[in-house]
Parts: sequence; structure tokens; C-alpha cells
Amino acid sequence: MFQLFPTLEFRSIRTFVASSIFGGFLLCASGSSFSIQTATKETTNASSHGLSRASLIANTEDAPYELTPKRRALLNTIRYAEGTWKDGQDKGYTVIYGGGMVSDLSRHPERVVVKRYSSAAAGAYQFLPATWKGVARELELESFEPQHQDQAALHLAKRRGALKEIDQRGLTKIAMAKLAPEWASFPTSTGLSAYGQPVKSHQELASFYSKNLNSLKRQVNV
Repeated sequence: MFQLFPTLEFRSIRTFVASSIFGGFLLCASGSSFSIQTATKETTNASSHGLSRASLIANTEDAPYELTPKRRALLNTIRYAEGTWKDGQDKGYTVIYGGGMVSDLSRHPERVVVKRYSSAAAGAYQFLPATWKGVARELELESFEPQHQDQAALHLAKRRGALKEIDQRGLTKIAMAKLAPEWASFPTSTGLSAYGQPVKSHQELASFYSKNLNSLKRQVNV
């Protein structure tokens, strides 16, 4: 979740029905750059089956992060916390700060919206422009398309040390605390926001994650 400050933002916060086809590659833990194709098998599988990405755990050939049920449930939970869940609909990937939407996902919109606060956060995971540029450069992401947003969010979770915890134990309080500096809607170990902003409780996020994960597992018989 983006940080909210009156008129200025002083720090960039980084900010599965599933497909029957699973990708066959491992999470890469190195700092190397990767290329992710704009046209992906994920998108093709989703559209051909009438699914939303919220229920998709297929992978692209070149994506650095595998989309497992636990990781998709994490991504969905981040969207829930950030207010872009939209009942799992893909339009959540087009949301900008303030609730508006954009149609062009060829790049981060970098559109500053002034309401009570000013922010240029955008996408399913409410990336700030500086955060997005950094991750896009590291992963060599060619656009702001949904599949790239998913990979970027997983990259930020890994960088915070939360992805390993989630892979092993799920969305624990420890994992939430690790994600709190990245998304202000996540609670720290004390249950508060790392930035003094409105925050979801451990219980609420754990409940959403658990229900979502169970649903994903039932759909793919994991």
C-alpha cells in the first residue's frame, strides 16, 4: 500500500478454477535480471477458460517466480488489503489511487491523484512510480500488464524476506510483519501500520488468506 501524506509522498512503498497447466520452473533466488514475455500462456489460459487471474496459478516460460496456490493466495490477500480485490475481477489491475481506473497498461500510469492526499499509486498492488521503475528494471518487465504486476509483487515479497515464510508456513504474523514496510495496509508485529495509517488486522488478513487458499486448493485438488 502506498504511504499517504498530505500533498507529498516521501518514500516509495513497494507498494486459481485454476489452469490445468502448471509451469515447470523454480523460483530463482539470484539477483540476476529476467525477461518476461508480454504475451503469456497465463493470459491465454485464463481467457480461454473465462477465468480471472485471481484463480490462476499457471506460469509463463520465462517468469522468475512460480505461481503456487500459496503465492496466488498471497497476491489475492495483498489486493484485498490494498482495496483492489474487486471480487477477484481483473479490473483490479487497472485501479489507481482514489478508485479510478486506467485502460492503458503498457506502462505505469504515473498519474498523481489529489484527494485528501496526493498519490500516484497504481495497479493491483498499488505500486508507486519509483517502486515500479526499480522492480521493472530488475526483472526487465516490458509493461504494466497483470502478469508483470504479479511478478513484481512477488519480487517485493521476496526482497522483504516474506516469500520463504509464506512458502513454508503460509501467511503468518511473521510474514505480515515482513510485508508491513512494503504495504502499509499490512500490520506489524504489534498490529499497527508501519506508517501510522489504517491497517488490516492479523485475524482479518489470515482469514481471507486461509479461505482463498482453501478455495484454490479445492479447484486444483492440491
